[in-house]
Amino acid sequence: MNNSGSDAVMVEDLEKRFGRFVAVDKISFAVKKGEVFGLLGPNGAGKSTTIRMLCGIIAPTSGYGRVAGHDIFSEPEAIKHAIGYMSQKFSLYEDMTPYENIRFYLGVYEVPQEAWKERIEWVLDMARLQDVRYRITRELPPGWRQRLALGCALLHRPEILFLDEPTSGVDPITRRSFWEFINTLAAQGVTVFVTTHYMDEARNCQRLVMINEGKIAAMGSPSEIIAEVFPCRPEADLSDVFIHLMARRGE
Repeated sequence: MNNSGSDAVMVEDLEKRFGRFVAVDKISFAVKKGEVFGLLGPNGAGKSTTIRMLCGIIAPTSGYGRVAGHDIFSEPEAIKHAIGYMSQKFSLYEDMTPYENIRFYLGVYEVPQEAWKERIEWVLDMARLQDVRYRITRELPPGWRQRLALGCALLHRPEILFLDEPTSGVDPITRRSFWEFINTLAAQGVTVFVTTHYMDEARNCQRLVMINEGKIAAMGSPSEIIAEVFPCRPEADLSDVFIHLMARRGE
């Protein structure tokens, strides 16, 4: 696999082992700049392990990969400064206010202080949290806290945004508004890499990798994957594909 200049993310034979357990088993794929790319699979399939390797949080066991032009083995700190990352579990400080959380992460991301006021107001507007900027974060509904986490991940204007099951536990209306904003970011040239097990979210991705037990089960656009798995079933949808491929675990 060649590392094209149009690729924001590229991995080849990427593997992660925990002792004898193989969590990610020599997977290869590339993500184009400005693309909304999905990693789809059931719980325990290797999605979060993959995204944590790409974000420089854990070291791969073997293989090759680059994120935002940086090597995932030798340049994890450079990757962390080039990307935005929103983890599956809410990771901000619940005993701080939204305003305080934003101020804290502006310092973490080393955003120049002259830009702080504009960035604070931008996140509060984007997350629709202006009226609760001084409330304790733990008092906010889950969807509001997720919007705050997304805003903090974007404070330093990253070129790639990694979202690990970003709408888990939030209501359908909040999920829809999340995806409207994600599509807006992609239209502005931000690469969005999202893990999910929701079919409606997967359909919003331009391309998908379906992963099962650490291995790639299918890859392509949602329509391409459906046509490949069910060539003689025009009524089939992504849910049918998911059930069919994931039911083959252990075969």
